[in-house]
Amino acid sequence: MREKVFSADNQQGSRRRGDPSETIRRAPQIKAYLLGALHDGTFSSNRRFRISQVGTDWLEILQGFFRKLGYNSWIYKEGKYRRVYVLETLADFLDFNFNPLSLRSDEEKIGYIRGFFDAEGGIPKNKEARFYIQLVQNDREKLVKIKKLLNDLRIETGKIHNPSYSVDPDYWRMYVLAESQQSFLKKIGTWHPKKIKTLKQRMMI
Repeated sequence: MREKVFSADNQQGSRRRGDPSETIRRAPQIKAYLLGALHDGTFSSNRRFRISQVGTDWLEILQGFFRKLGYNSWIYKEGKYRRVYVLETLADFLDFNFNPLSLRSDEEKIGYIRGFFDAEGGIPKNKEARFYIQLVQNDREKLVKIKKLLNDLRIETGKIHNPSYSVDPDYWRMYVLAESQQSFLKKIGTWHPKKIKTLKQRMMI
């Protein structure tokens, strides 16, 4: 089960890289993943979608997915003395207003949630800390939709709540219930290198 969670072939099985038919078969899930990952993005004045990260590991994975779908993207360092890197793309299917409830197949729902988790999800880095899986967002209604998708996949989550209204009234969070954590990791998993590393260190799988 460890391989199914950590591998980029999660839920898909292993096939020879570069197989055009496999790229076509996986395109809907990859598109859904990138739409979910867009929650970590912005829209620039020159009409490009931008996703920034410390380091390039995840950005290179995103770039590979855009390439598989036939879209160009560029990665560059933002500022001379910062460790922040930016991926930019003009991919026309990206949409900040995309409604995830329009997704019909489980594979697309899984892809979207995985992208959202990689962009806006959290797990404890300290292996001694109590394990949790959280999903956060400034848009409460978006979390309501994510909760519905998870419920469709038989993964239960707790109440959507604001940890501190006085600190940030627009910050919303929900946790995957303890009894659904293994199901989340098996069905949803992650394609984010840092999360993969953390999960391996915790030996949760």
